[in-house]
Amino acid sequence: MMEDKSGVFHVMEENQVDVQITQAKAQPQQADNHRPNWSNGQCVVAMPSCSMLNPSFDLSLCRAKLENDGFQIPAGDMEAPLKTALDVPSVRRYLVFNSALFHFILAPMLYVVLWCAVFSTLHLYITVSDYWVLCLSVSLVSIFLTTAIIFILHYSNKEINMNIDIRLIQVNERLVKHKLLVAVADWVQSCTGNMQLYFVFWDISRCLSALTETLEERSFVENDTQIKLKRKMSHLVLVTEDAAVDSEVEGSDVDSSEQRPLLRHADTGRRTSSSRHEGAKVTTNYNLIPDVALPAQAKAYQLLMTYSAAYVRLLVSERLSGPSHYQLQPRRNHCSTGHLCLCQYIKNKILR
Repeated sequence: MMEDKSGVFHVMEENQVDVQITQAKAQPQQADNHRPNWSNGQCVVAMPSCSMLNPSFDLSLCRAKLENDGFQIPAGDMEAPLKTALDVPSVRRYLVFNSALFHFILAPMLYVVLWCAVFSTLHLYITVSDYWVLCLSVSLVSIFLTTAIIFILHYSNKEINMNIDIRLIQVNERLVKHKLLVAVADWVQSCTGNMQLYFVFWDISRCLSALTETLEERSFVENDTQIKLKRKMSHLVLVTEDAAVDSEVEGSDVDSSEQRPLLRHADTGRRTSSSRHEGAKVTTNYNLIPDVALPAQAKAYQLLMTYSAAYVRLLVSERLSGPSHYQLQPRRNHCSTGHLCLCQYIKNKILR
């Protein structure tokens, strides 16, 4: 999947996927000579946010640090896509209100609001001789409701994030050629927020082979696999505004492999009479479910890229669900720092 200037993700053809996979496997020899022996899951660079109220990252400094570690990444493969994905006012606001620090501050405020609401309600309908019994009951109810809401918010952060993780797909598609994956993670440490942009070393070749093998083994139950994908990924829908294309031009290019979208259309927005004018926009929905007609390798690559940012975010924040660190790691684990690698995470999350 790649994002064009209008912000639309397009799925690559099979030959394009093969080219990307080949590039991911073959790294320039000059960069390898100066690069340490990295292993999958190791953090190469962690760049903290410049401000918690206006999250932003010094991408030029990130690139300089990566170059010091032997990663020669062009600006078009890192800085430009990251600015497109993260340097947007609405995304910055979302990072603030969805941060762990905001949830940390929200908890006591939510408790006070709930306590006042429950007390004012019960005080009108329940007459208690002992005032402290009413206060204790209200406090217990408020603690329960606050804990439930904070738990729901915490659990939602373990899922794939439409506003951040999905926007980083196009970035990871470029960085995976340089054996890197990127994600934004944050947590509270010593009562202060810790939001950082993480660059993690990852050689996708082994995960790609393992996931492709799994999908090929499931080929005899392809309908069951597709049903699972639809059930687990049906909410991953991108709503984009495409530049209106004249019907004559659209008809002439309908069979062009460069123009045909990789993501199939979940629902095409309605066109108005003004869509024929220059500069008009058409709202279109794209889903991220791999097309059933794609080969196993292309499906595996699309799944790996879709969940790459979510996996890295959970990996660096140590929130991956799985066996204890003290137990033996599962077989075929391609990650040296976690108990689950990317392909195993997808198998457990999507294919199980």
